[in-house]
Amino acid sequence: MNTVPLPNLQPVLAEPLQLKGIRHAFFTRQGGASQGIYASLNGGQGSDDDPVAVASNRERMAGFMGVPSDRLLSCWQIHSADVVTVTTPWTRDQRPKADGMVTDRPGLCLAIATADCGPVLFADAQARVIGACHSGWKGAFTGILEATLEGMEALGAKRDRIHAVLGPTISARAYEVGPEFVARFIDDNPAFAAFFTPSIKSGHHMFDLPSFIGHRLDNAQIGSFTNLDRCTYGEPELFYSYRRTTHRNEPDYGRLMAAIALQ
Repeated sequence: MNTVPLPNLQPVLAEPLQLKGIRHAFFTRQGGASQGIYASLNGGQGSDDDPVAVASNRERMAGFMGVPSDRLLSCWQIHSADVVTVTTPWTRDQRPKADGMVTDRPGLCLAIATADCGPVLFADAQARVIGACHSGWKGAFTGILEATLEGMEALGAKRDRIHAVLGPTISARAYEVGPEFVARFIDDNPAFAAFFTPSIKSGHHMFDLPSFIGHRLDNAQIGSFTNLDRCTYGEPELFYSYRRTTHRNEPDYGRLMAAIALQ
């Protein structure tokens, strides 16, 4: 079992996921070993951060989750609607290309990396089935949320028992998009216009990704959906943000981790 100290970790927890036999965390950027623009709890294996620091950070997060560090499992995220059923651990080089994970195996921790996109954790405590997905606009639009639910159902979960929680995500206040982006959504479904409000820039709009994710999950008729309503862009001391990094002309950015495990 991991015995690494857990200094100053400040994960955000969600009451709907505080369920018997299930552990979860939406980790902030506090309490890690990384320096500079990555300070400090960068869990992103795809970043240009010092790999030793990233490994130390992931070990600390695994310790909080109560699993060995090689059981903190992340996919190679590709903004897809692809979901994998996790039955055994994998190495970094073996990680599958996917954006959702489900499992019914105790001791395997599903971990999602984000830096503005939506980290969604799922649990059916009665069936002892959990899930996690990386839901940016493209994943939400193309079905990653529904695919994760289907993966959980294949393991015995029931939709009306599933609790889903959206962790820190870029809010509509900070997510400006161009006309082509808006057209893609409205061409698919005119009702999606409700998720856009005009910005101060002509022809541009502010996109409400958290509400769009909530809409998709509400339509999927799950047991409950909770949005923690924490904006990655607006809380730089706690959260990494790809868009904030872009606006600051920084060369790279850290990744937040959201994790869930069956005990």
